[in-house]
Amino acid sequence: MAQVWVTGLGAVSALGVGAQALADALLAGHSGVTAHAGSEVHGLKPFAAAAVTAPLSPGMPPAQRNLYDRHSLMALEAATEAWAQAGLPAAAPEPDRAAVAWGTGLGGSVSMEASYEQMFTARPPRVHPYTVVRVMANSAASHLAMRHQLRAAQLAVSNACASSAQAIGEALWLLRNGRADVALVGGSEAMLHVGSALGWQAMGVMAPLDADQPAQSCRPFDDARKGLVLGEGAAALVLETEAHARARGATPLAVLAGYGHSVDAVHLSRPDAAGQARAMGAALRDAGLAPADIGYINAHGTATEVGDAVEAESVTTVFGRRAVPLSATKALHGHLIGAGGALELVATVQALRRQTLPPSAHVRASALAEQVDIITGEARAATLRAAMSNSFAFGGSNVALIVTTAG
Repeated sequence: MAQVWVTGLGAVSALGVGAQALADALLAGHSGVTAHAGSEVHGLKPFAAAAVTAPLSPGMPPAQRNLYDRHSLMALEAATEAWAQAGLPAAAPEPDRAAVAWGTGLGGSVSMEASYEQMFTARPPRVHPYTVVRVMANSAASHLAMRHQLRAAQLAVSNACASSAQAIGEALWLLRNGRADVALVGGSEAMLHVGSALGWQAMGVMAPLDADQPAQSCRPFDDARKGLVLGEGAAALVLETEAHARARGATPLAVLAGYGHSVDAVHLSRPDAAGQARAMGAALRDAGLAPADIGYINAHGTATEVGDAVEAESVTTVFGRRAVPLSATKALHGHLIGAGGALELVATVQALRRQTLPPSAHVRASALAEQVDIITGEARAATLRAAMSNSFAFGGSNVALIVTTAG
């Protein structure tokens, strides 16, 4: 089976702009989580979140900017970096052989929130004329396709927290099946607004704000974990068939070797260890690897009481007790929902390239460490040939992606 190479990476998150900034912050244990005021009038309690503070496309003309929701602007930032690193011209040389696959959970939710606010508070209501094209789940993918002339296929995946991971996996199959030679893939999410935060607080899965140490509000795998912290951002990768990349002299950053997808079909929000294990097993088979070949797992690790315990169980089922090092980087960049899988795969590729594993931050004590080898404290040096990134979603969708060193 011909290889599919990763030739470009891009990221924008609360940890900064750029895939290098992301990797540096994760290895240093730097947190992008801060305190947010909430809204007394809406009954929204102060909350912890990981917000992007960098300006987004500041030079874009206002008339053009009107077409973009915040998550699409983030997509543009991440994709521009990945495309440039891949060394591709602005427009794909063979548009009919170039594709885009993008994931998002809620799409243009910032624009949707603004439209509802106008509808319920303004008299007469004045909803923005571009609300529909900002909100639609394929808006970011469409912008990227137009910018880089990606005409072979456009996949827009909205599958909750597995969205971008599944988009990347489906693009892998698309390239293997000969539908395209190059694909721009990833995901973006921006939902740090009142309506979204209220919904997550009402569900009871959001971590309460740590008033003394807001940056440590999210504590995956820690015994005192109390829930997830929302983040926002985007991540992008350029995928190419080995033949296409070699023909233009591109350098592989990693090989996207395996994709596994399963569905629990058990519960809308309660995870299932058997379903997660099926996804990891499928990814291993797809990559032609044994469990012992995996040297690192970027865990889904949301810091919910049940979720982390179930993931520890599923990892143990597939790999054995404390058989593979893992960490949950959501402690530092927050949970990007639909974009989380892409950002965490970028982090995993960076760990593979640097041969250094990021720690799982804020773990003080963990009973789960008896089951899984949680990297705590400092980053850990490793001799790494293959790594896995897990994304497990509400609705029971599970995705595992495997990357390996090139050559």
